[in-house]
Amino acid sequence: MRPADIITAKRDGEELSGAVLTEWIHAYTRHEVADYQMAAWLMAVYLRGMSKAEISALTNAMVTSGEVLDLSAFGRLTADKHSTGGVGDKTSLIVGPLAAACGVKVAKMSGRGLSHTGGTIDKLESIRGFVTALSKAEFMRQLREVGLVIAGQTADLAPADKLLYALRDVTATVDAIPLIASSIMSKKLAAGAQNIVLDVKVGEGAFMKTTEQAIALAQAMVGIGTDLGRRVVAYVTGMDQPLGYAVGNALEIAEAVRTLKSQGPADLTEVCVTIAAEMVHLAFDMDRLAARRQVETALASGEALSVFRRFVQAQGGQWVDATDAPTLPDAALQLEVKAVQRGYVQSVHALAIGRTAMELGAGRAVKEDAVNPAVGVVLHVQTGDLCLPGDTLATVHAASQGDAERAVAGLTASFAFSAQPVVLQPLFFARVDRDGVHPLD
Repeated sequence: MRPADIITAKRDGEELSGAVLTEWIHAYTRHEVADYQMAAWLMAVYLRGMSKAEISALTNAMVTSGEVLDLSAFGRLTADKHSTGGVGDKTSLIVGPLAAACGVKVAKMSGRGLSHTGGTIDKLESIRGFVTALSKAEFMRQLREVGLVIAGQTADLAPADKLLYALRDVTATVDAIPLIASSIMSKKLAAGAQNIVLDVKVGEGAFMKTTEQAIALAQAMVGIGTDLGRRVVAYVTGMDQPLGYAVGNALEIAEAVRTLKSQGPADLTEVCVTIAAEMVHLAFDMDRLAARRQVETALASGEALSVFRRFVQAQGGQWVDATDAPTLPDAALQLEVKAVQRGYVQSVHALAIGRTAMELGAGRAVKEDAVNPAVGVVLHVQTGDLCLPGDTLATVHAASQGDAERAVAGLTASFAFSAQPVVLQPLFFARVDRDGVHPLD
């Protein structure tokens, strides 16, 4: 295999075979292909695209570049969930316990965040004592005993993806659907779950800005999973405003706990119940409506909260019995953002809220940045709410007075108002499965 031939073939729009793609990706993982050669190939993919068969073959090559977790001992009951990310997206913290409370074995390997707030691992590490680095034996034991485990991704899991993503990040090839889809799905498939539910965010605060882009990505990922023998369903959900009210690591953990106590925001609760019900439907071949009823019962009865408590304690996290919640840090100070006019909230700009949270220290501008688990923003209103002068729009949780004052200035411009009632955007846009796209708006 000559690298120049592989690059030329893709540059000229030729379709590469599965065998060629496997050798190409594995050779790069073994450092037998230079970065500049792979960069040229990535740009060719960005410009020329890939066929459906090529995307699946590329993903399989990335999966087999390292270890594949064997969850066969749990049969078809294993499930995983992935979100393409957004502002205030703490769904994994709620969906996992909901599905596990219904008998699904939820095995999830997650990463750290870059940009608005931390990833799921950063959020969980805001719980005092919580451990995210688990051995394979610990991972399997907890999955068996608790039904839910969320751990940091190991270096041996889809190592090709780590190498390729780092190169894409510096070669302006991140936002190519074949490369996005293969990156996400390689990690999900290597983690071993038989059933995968995807939450593809669309809107201002999401990576995908249009419904068409989000549906195309969902179709690509569902196609990969189907081709490679897994049951995969994707939902396309809105991200023009933050999901729920809390944006920040410990703040999002606290909101997740409130949601598991049936006290959470309506939008967050609906997204989580829908995704968890899909996981139950796939794992048990259960009627979708019956699966939803089972999830709603697990939420209302407190069983999902009980699963979350056992999950936190199993991974070393401290839990306070008096409040029935984990031990979380508090920010040094809080400062409120007040409304200065009467009006209906026309929009809450998710991207601006996310950037404010990142500047407070809740996220990372570069991967080397440290995350402050206590800081962030808690909204008090959502789109469509009526506000009067003096009403609190948001509370800033900051490490210093200067940080808080800068955040307040930025947040004030994040809200737009209308004199007339506002028509709300749908929460769900589509459900995508192996049979096609099913609009939900």
